[in-house]
Amino acid sequence: MLEVSDLTRLYGDFVAVDRVGFSIGQGEIVGLLGHNGAGKTTIMMMLSGYLEPNQGRISIDGIDLTDDAKQVQRTLGYLPESLPIYPEMSVADYLDYAAELKGLTGDHKYLEIKRAIGATAIADRLLSPISTLSRGYKQRVGVAQAILGQPRLLILDEPTNGLDPTQTEQMRRLIRDLAQDATVILSTHIMQEVEALCDRALILSNGRLAV
Repeated sequence: MLEVSDLTRLYGDFVAVDRVGFSIGQGEIVGLLGHNGAGKTTIMMMLSGYLEPNQGRISIDGIDLTDDAKQVQRTLGYLPESLPIYPEMSVADYLDYAAELKGLTGDHKYLEIKRAIGATAIADRLLSPISTLSRGYKQRVGVAQAILGQPRLLILDEPTNGLDPTQTEQMRRLIRDLAQDATVILSTHIMQEVEALCDRALILSNGRLAV
């Protein structure tokens, strides 16, 4: 499903990601585990196509990300660590906007928004301005926009960061449900998160894959 080889990213002379390679099969939940600064977010940004690697190859379903980024990006959903949610927009307006950015139109757009709302249990806050939502609800909105279009690969960067224990358990249940239809790779610096959610872990240290 996902093949990564020799992935490298430099910031000037600093090597943020150093020749990382791994593969993930269809339907797996895989954790990218490491301390803050280990290179997790940089890898997530490269997997999403938001950031170009200095070296290496990313292939999703046999399609090279550098050869056809737009086609590959249609098959994935991405929840960045700091989601660019517009606080003045209502939840409904934001999801409509996100769906249009993904190229969804007409009845298909409406049905996808409805599906994402149901999957993330945010129907009761659709008309609320995003600025009024709790951290947990904002994360749910972020996941809702990520699953629009039924992506085959979900990339979740620290999905439970800042959540209280109840919100964390709700998010874990949501991710398990989503994994029934998609491959999931999530980053975290918390071992318990990997143990609770993931089929296996990839451990990063100083930009290199340790395990």
